[in-house]
Amino acid sequence: MEATEASRRGCFDQQMSVKESSASRMAALDASAASLGEAPIQAGADGSNDRHFATDHLLTDLKGRTISGAFVTVAAQGVQFVLSLASIMVLARLLTPQDFGLFAMVTTVMGYLRIFKDAGLSTATVQREGITHAQVSNLFWINVAVSGGVGLIFAAASPVVAWFYREPRLVAITLILSITFPLSGLTVQHTALLSRQLRFKAMAFIQIGSLLIGLVVGTGMAWVGYNYWALVFSNLVTVVAAVPLTWLAVPWRPHRPSRRSGVRSLVGFGANLATGGFIYSLAKGADGLLVGRFYGADSIGLYSRASALLNRPMDQFLAPMNFVFVPTLSRILIQPERYRSAFLRVYEAMALVSFLGSGLVLALARPLTLVVLGPKWENAALIFAGFTIAALYTPIGGASTWLFATQGRGKDSLISSSLFSVITVASFVVGLPFGPAGVALVYSVAGLVVGLPVLYYFAGRQGPVTTADLWNGFFRYLPLFAVVCGATWLMRLLFANSLPLVQLVICTPVGLVAGLILIGILTPMRRVALGIVDILRELISR
Repeated sequence: MEATEASRRGCFDQQMSVKESSASRMAALDASAASLGEAPIQAGADGSNDRHFATDHLLTDLKGRTISGAFVTVAAQGVQFVLSLASIMVLARLLTPQDFGLFAMVTTVMGYLRIFKDAGLSTATVQREGITHAQVSNLFWINVAVSGGVGLIFAAASPVVAWFYREPRLVAITLILSITFPLSGLTVQHTALLSRQLRFKAMAFIQIGSLLIGLVVGTGMAWVGYNYWALVFSNLVTVVAAVPLTWLAVPWRPHRPSRRSGVRSLVGFGANLATGGFIYSLAKGADGLLVGRFYGADSIGLYSRASALLNRPMDQFLAPMNFVFVPTLSRILIQPERYRSAFLRVYEAMALVSFLGSGLVLALARPLTLVVLGPKWENAALIFAGFTIAALYTPIGGASTWLFATQGRGKDSLISSSLFSVITVASFVVGLPFGPAGVALVYSVAGLVVGLPVLYYFAGRQGPVTTADLWNGFFRYLPLFAVVCGATWLMRLLFANSLPLVQLVICTPVGLVAGLILIGILTPMRRVALGIVDILRELISR
């Protein structure tokens, strides 16, 4: 093992010592293409093909690019979070739980198929060390074909969706939203090239711009009384706007499909990721199907808003991490010790933030629900409280899946996703007799007690990062969750009769102070917190 690592380091050092020109890098791609029986890739006069695919220039200042990219992406996600939160607060007061329920019924079914617009091929493009124009072109056309086919299947299934939920209005909603699949397929490879080149500013502009356009349309339609159609067209317009924005940001254009381009291994890797993602999306969306089928539109409306209240902020937290660190870790895989060190630093920082945040939201579940959604959503508070336990492990569990993506371990990803999916579906079935809140609670607990150990086992059984490394990070920060949650909960009991906003304003600082005191006392936590501070200082100095 040591010899292998030494060999890899030696290869990397040798590669870094050679200052390749743009022409020599293109020749290497041509040679690789020729060995696969493919015609050489012709670069334009400006070397456009080369600059879209080559990544050796990124290694010269990888740390600086990563820090800057993380800052840009986190800032962009912060803006998106504020926009989404404002939209939720406005729409929750303009629309009814039934409106959200009708939209959630269709989007639950969409979630099963959404994974196929990507088909795992964006990760293949980002992860692969060397890739050619012909390969990416072929992957583009595969994405377009698959996403277009999925859109047709979804549209054809609209009567079935309406029959299942016993709600005829879902036919029209399903037909409209089916358009989003082929549109999304047009942007997969362009977005992957942006990620591969660590162009985080461009990705941030696309995300914020398309989201803002969609939210404006949705809010305006809700204001003038279009009810659930406001949610439908908000989603559609967001996807439509992303297409021209993405193509303007990436001047690369696909060529027609070609044979013998060497995409078989890329498609195989992507297929494993997509299959695992599809299996998990089937399992993850089963809660919406079950709650909607057995408890009706009002209940699924409450359930979906409670879920979104937790999942949207977590998505805003996780998305920048995925955008930045999957391509970054992929670039340093040939340096095992550097890879392990970089991953664990990020993993522990995520554990610190997520454990602190989950302690706050669990203790303040009810006032937070009422402040964000309004008084008529009182029944969603208990459901939201059940979901908050999932906030304890979802971010660091998601980080562990980077090990599959960056190491090209599609088979392990498929196996772990399949097992986690079985656990998820079983938890929904067990919790269903106890209502929507029971489903949320049992799901959260099962994921923590059973699902996370399964995920950690498969993630850490190969590569530089071990299962023991993952568990050490988990248990090291568990006391932080207990202290923050306990202090916040006790303070809330003292102000139980106060207005929800007053409870948030008073209790949140108490929980944060308690957490900061513990971080200052315990050396590992203090070291990670100081590392975050150092990164912020470096960003300011830039």
